[in-house]
Amino acid sequence: MYPAELVKPMRDDLTSAGFVELTSSDEVNSQVPNSETAVLIVNSVCGCAAANARPGVKSSLINEKKPGKLFTVFAGVDKEATDAARKLMIPFPPSSPCIAIFKDGDLVHMLERHHIEGRSAEIISENLKQAYDQFC
Repeated sequence: MYPAELVKPMRDDLTSAGFVELTSSDEVNSQVPNSETAVLIVNSVCGCAAANARPGVKSSLINEKKPGKLFTVFAGVDKEATDAARKLMIPFPPSSPCIAIFKDGDLVHMLERHHIEGRSAEIISENLKQAYDQFC
């Protein structure tokens, strides 16, 4: 587990953009499946989360269509919430960072770490915008 003071700026990066932090399995299981449309990012301390995932998902929100709910869990910090989120993302293997889009509780779009690592925030943003246009 990472110290709270280490991850605070990484948490704040998303919560300051309107993402709701889910820290327990109960929060994940009650909020994500019961949202008409939602994006859920598994946040991480890794460089590709800082350079690609977080900027990409924040930039994607500058779009006519976007999810009604924005959620985040933090891998390596909120173990229970992250495990619950990953169960909602089956059949995809655990990955952090990753970004999932849900519609009426169903997983409809997924960006795994290998889709994020080595790709620019702009490419991630455009991918998510296309998914929002289709599912939101």
